Amino acid sequence: MHFDWPFFWHYLLTPSATYLHGLMLTIVLSVASQTLGTMIGLFAALGRISNIQPIVSIVRAYVWVMRGVPLLVQIIFIYTGLAAANILRFHDIDLGPLVIPGNVQAGIVALSLNEGAYMAEIIRAGIASVDQGQTEAARSLGMTYPLLMRRIVLPQAARFIVPPLGNEFNSMLKNSTLVSVIGVQELLLTTETLTSATFRVFELYAVVALYYLTLTTLWGIAQGYIERRFSRSQLREARPDFTSRFFGTRFARAFQRS
Repeated sequence: MHFDWPFFWHYLLTPSATYLHGLMLTIVLSVASQTLGTMIGLFAALGRISNIQPIVSIVRAYVWVMRGVPLLVQIIFIYTGLAAANILRFHDIDLGPLVIPGNVQAGIVALSLNEGAYMAEIIRAGIASVDQGQTEAARSLGMTYPLLMRRIVLPQAARFIVPPLGNEFNSMLKNSTLVSVIGVQELLLTTETLTSATFRVFELYAVVALYYLTLTTLWGIAQGYIERRFSRSQLREARPDFTSRFFGTRFARAFQRS
């Protein structure tokens, strides 16, 4: 069978409404799961470095399970296994103009929980990179733990967290294909449906491969821009101003207070 170029260009440049729906669902799944996963990872990282041993043990077990069990198994277990055991069933949520299917909810939950385990280790490493002397100095001034994290630790740890966070979102865009196993009509499952109707397997999978390549490339450009902006702001903070360079830091601080 020859490669049908007109068919390929048609679906690549003028995708159908079904294809666009699958593309948008892929983006929504990735953004929602990465956002929730980052929030879960933040709380897990804080629990991991806490002095409360039961919380530390729970977080360790959570990270161990999520990083040790394949993501595909987790997705099937959360959507099918929990329902079979009468523990949790995901029902459609009707929000009026928007209906969130149960399998989409289960996919987001599975992707978020899995991502949270990886983000927990990334954030914990970022927090550990902050100079301990700053933490001790802030505590000696009576700063509370939440304020210490918000004002001192997390802003400095962010420069170590942002690059791997961007890489994790890149992986999330590709891992979102796994929710097709529970019937979520994202980009891959949409392509499989079209191949069964048109029998143009090679052309359609070439199209979907280019779509994913475009998504990851665009995100790579955005990630590079974010990292450059973040590094520039860090350099501005670290670079001494005119007064500090020529009159000394102590005089500059007194001049600023005045």
